[in-house]
Amino acid sequence: MTKNQSSMMERPLLISSILEHGAAQHATQEVVSRETHGTTVRHTYAQIARRVRKLANALRTLGLKEGDAVASIAWNNHRHLEAYYAVSGSGMVMHTCNPRLHPTQLAYILNHAEDQMVLFDSTFAPLVAAIAPQCPHVKHWVCLSDDEHLPSGQGSPTVVSYESLIATQADTFEWPEFDERTGAALCYTSGTTGNPKGVLYSHRAIVLNATTSGLPDVLGLSTREAILPVVPMFHINAWCIPYSAMLAGTKLVLPGPRLDGASLHELMESERVTISAGVPTIWMGLLQHVEQAGLRFTTMRRTCVGGSAMPRALIEKFNDVYGVEVRHGWGMTETTAIATLSNLSASDWELPAEQRHAIVARQGKVTSGIEIKVVDESGATLPRDGTSQGELMVRGHWIVERYYKAEETALVNGWFPTGDIATIDADGTMTIRDRTKDVIKSGGEWISSIDLENAVVAHPGVAMAAVIGIKHPKWDERPLLLVVRKPGQDFGKNEVLEFLSDRVAKWWMPEDVVFLETLPVGGTGKVQKNELRKQYGGLFTEALP
Repeated sequence: MTKNQSSMMERPLLISSILEHGAAQHATQEVVSRETHGTTVRHTYAQIARRVRKLANALRTLGLKEGDAVASIAWNNHRHLEAYYAVSGSGMVMHTCNPRLHPTQLAYILNHAEDQMVLFDSTFAPLVAAIAPQCPHVKHWVCLSDDEHLPSGQGSPTVVSYESLIATQADTFEWPEFDERTGAALCYTSGTTGNPKGVLYSHRAIVLNATTSGLPDVLGLSTREAILPVVPMFHINAWCIPYSAMLAGTKLVLPGPRLDGASLHELMESERVTISAGVPTIWMGLLQHVEQAGLRFTTMRRTCVGGSAMPRALIEKFNDVYGVEVRHGWGMTETTAIATLSNLSASDWELPAEQRHAIVARQGKVTSGIEIKVVDESGATLPRDGTSQGELMVRGHWIVERYYKAEETALVNGWFPTGDIATIDADGTMTIRDRTKDVIKSGGEWISSIDLENAVVAHPGVAMAAVIGIKHPKWDERPLLLVVRKPGQDFGKNEVLEFLSDRVAKWWMPEDVVFLETLPVGGTGKVQKNELRKQYGGLFTEALP
């Protein structure tokens, strides 16, 4: 043993340790969950842990083993939370699926992940019935309900209820120990062209992120707080809140499927929620309800916003009118959860309101464990002067190195290229300026312009098509479809949208369709989308009264 060799004990960073810590140190803290069928149920951390162990035993009884993938198509509720811990804690992979994907894409990722089991909420029973015949790997379909609320008429898959699955199982379980770099959770990004790409998060990455995200200048979690994550548990681990809350002993309030403004406000008030997190469109709906009904927030003090840029006016209203602090963040599937967050320093709080809001409107500073830089086209690092724009590069303890099942690294000289164009100020504050790809971000979710174009040109009367993202007052961006008809064809917007209705997800549908004689094409044969954006970029805002 050398004199510089550490004498510290080495223990693996595992998700099961988060659960057992929460159950042992915060046994009476609550998890409040709004069920899919409407009722609200309560469990203590200790009760949740016992149910998690019962599920872990059930998985083992069914023959699932370490390394197997278990998918979920579910809302934010206590059974989904239990699966988070039971699956990963057992050494299996928790694969959270976005139910907003088109069924063809959803079937693709279930097959690519080789999921052995699918856990789903009854809301998604028709979706499950549609995709089950296309998913030969799946051996078990489990509805996250009791027998009373088990959906009928499932068709091809044989479905059992979650409660019947765990009912006879023991509530003790010996959690296995393994390398902390083992895969724990899997999420596919829909922000790429072609098939979605998977990101396999390690136990180490999730535990480190969850530990950091609870810090005072990030989410600010403690036993005195109650957090309501509106960000879906199928969307990059709900920003790791299901883990960080249990580490900190924070009351966890899970909203289920009711995400409208009235339902969220009622839940925030009845459960005395102090912190929330979600995409801007959620907060637009919440504020609209509060304003129309003349309501206030009696306990809410802070909301964390990500997924897309939050409008400055919304930041101002939350802070100045309702006394709710906004923390504005940035992250992506490839960063496990939050990577940067705008937060005001002690000196920032002394600034006039307008200057404070301008700081919050940026994407903020990195959390501990993350590094960022911006580079030019040659890869040279640009100065942190707030004006030099380049591609945002990121590296750190919970950043993807390669996509799931990919042989080649996704990194460039050890850094992950995000595809975002950004600037960084001298104090480290990052601002997203643009995106290098043509994907469209609508309500916090990605839409692939190329996939949408490919669906459109399948129409027998379409010669060419282009899809561009246009700024939208509610959804941040919405797709605008530009179509060139084949000679002799005469059809309109409604026919095109009808053609797309069973080919793409509903939320992918173009906001409007414009018919042109030609599309601007460059020397390489590519459509010049920059020209289209210049001409049509204000279309949706100009249409406002």
